[in-house]
Amino acid sequence: MSMGTIFLSETLGTMMLLLLGAGVVANVILPKTKGNNSGWIVITWGWGLGVFAGVYTAYKSGAHLNFAVTVGLWAANKDFAPGVSPTFGNAMVYLGGEMAGAFLGAVLTWLAYKKHFDEDADEGIKLAVFSTGPGIRSYGWNFVTEAIGTFVLVFVIIAFGPTSTGLGPLAVALLVVGIGLSLGGPTGYAINPNRDLGPRIAHAILPIPNKGSSDWAYSWVPVFGPIVGGIIAGLVGAWYVV
Repeated sequence: MSMGTIFLSETLGTMMLLLLGAGVVANVILPKTKGNNSGWIVITWGWGLGVFAGVYTAYKSGAHLNFAVTVGLWAANKDFAPGVSPTFGNAMVYLGGEMAGAFLGAVLTWLAYKKHFDEDADEGIKLAVFSTGPGIRSYGWNFVTEAIGTFVLVFVIIAFGPTSTGLGPLAVALLVVGIGLSLGGPTGYAINPNRDLGPRIAHAILPIPNKGSSDWAYSWVPVFGPIVGGIIAGLVGAWYVV
């Protein structure tokens, strides 16, 4: 498989993930939408279905969609996809595709909800469409929450590996729904560095009226928490999963 194919696959898959994931958040929290105020369960299921669509879209590259998954497989010394070895160079191709896709998905969400972003709304609500934020700001504990949630995600994905079933995309989608329902409350469960950083950059760049700060002081938590959780999951998975 060419590096170009991997890059394009991860870009398109992560773009689909972010378009549907950020899109459901926009539908629930932005003013005057049809889904306004429909709640947390709608958001968690929307993200799960976004994962489902993204995994199928990015099937050619193994559908990482998430640099925490990439580094977890790297730590476990497992191929990124059939015939794609876990090397630094290959990891950077995955990272590039994941970041590009996350940014593009956020931009498409903004275009889809442009008139609603133009409405008068709290700047924190507009930012929340793009990136996560804690219910109680405590950087250390927020980091722990993100690491734990990502550990669950990556470890269970590695555990899926030996099973021969066509239900992989659905299983991962349901896993993400479960993490959101169980562990998403404290931080909004980024569990994916690209999911948070790419859209946060889009928020900083896009001409959104009265958008306020992009909250860069918090931005390191949903980047490094998931990376640490992914690495630990990979190391444990390498020992546990034959």
